Amino acid sequence: MKIEIRRIRESDYPEVAYIWRSVLDIPVTDECLSETYAKMSSDDRYSTFVAETEGKIVGLVTTVTAMAIGHPDGYTKINGLGVLPEYRNNGIGGMLIKRAERVAEENGTGYIALASGFRRDEAHAFYEHMGYQKTSYWFRKRL
Repeated sequence: MKIEIRRIRESDYPEVAYIWRSVLDIPVTDECLSETYAKMSSDDRYSTFVAETEGKIVGLVTTVTAMAIGHPDGYTKINGLGVLPEYRNNGIGGMLIKRAERVAEENGTGYIALASGFRRDEAHAFYEHMGYQKTSYWFRKRL
């Protein structure tokens, strides 16, 4: 199976929205995703890449680069990474992680991080296999 990792295109949005909903359990509409990516595309801090095989989008990774006290060179956060279940265990997740890490290196940040839901045990094992360490909980509040 030939996999291409490339930047997201507007024509990818419906398939990408499906991955956000079905894999990452984020209830996003196609319209909301389109509006959000339009905003992100005009800001160099954001990057989104898709994994494509045989004309089908089968995975995604999206990152944001930010500044923070304690990280004078900034850090890169993986805001989402997902691969359709039927395409897992083919190295696609690893390819997407490596692309996100390259974004961090290209931006000169020495630190990359991500958050993952409590119930995503398979994802946690994958992240640890890729060299990531569990270091904290992530808290949020809807305003």
